[in-house]
Amino acid sequence: MTTIESKAEVFLMALQALPKAERDAVISRLLDDPKLREDILDIALIRQRRGQPSRPFREYLDEYRAQSRR
Repeated sequence: MTTIESKAEVFLMALQALPKAERDAVISRLLDDPKLREDILDIALIRQRRGQPSRPFREYLDEYRAQSRR
């Protein structure tokens, strides 16, 4: 386990040990910060799409532009 993973594990364990109301308060504070919220959403999206096949960016742009014209 790397140092980063170890620190993450310590913070996660501390968060999980909190009563629900306190845990919700911490998570709410994280989401109140625009930069942290964006990071959290980016990480969630990446994890959600991890198993999806990749495709060339140009292909995506062509599809996006075609949908925008409708």
